[in-house]
Amino acid sequence: QVQLVESGGGLVQAGGSLRLSCAASARTFNKYTMGWFRQAPGKEREFVAAISWSGASTTYADSVKGRFTISRDNAKNTVYLQMNSLKPEDTAVYYCATRGVSQNILLTTPANYAYWGQGTQVTVSS
Repeated sequence: QVQLVESGGGLVQAGGSLRLSCAASARTFNKYTMGWFRQAPGKEREFVAAISWSGASTTYADSVKGRFTISRDNAKNTVYLQMNSLKPEDTAVYYCATRGVSQNILLTTPANYAYWGQGTQVTVSS
């Protein structure tokens, strides 16, 4: 069982920045690929970014590439999402997730992730 707790969301003006954090309870966190997803009202949950267990490999949705950066600190069992140049269309609930198995594959489909946090709201005003 893996528990994930996101934090760092809030209200920010367009062009601003936020850093989201996701703390994981798993003792083997350093063996898990981690992902960030988001869901806006009335829309399906969509992939944002993923990072391999070592942090050496990352992948991003085209909509956030060049603006968002995913990183992790395995000593702290925490994954981060640095969001810069925020746009109103980035407004959503942001979730971190993991498949919870020792696997170094970057997955981008929500169905491939077994464990999810409760989400943190990000609102970008124009």
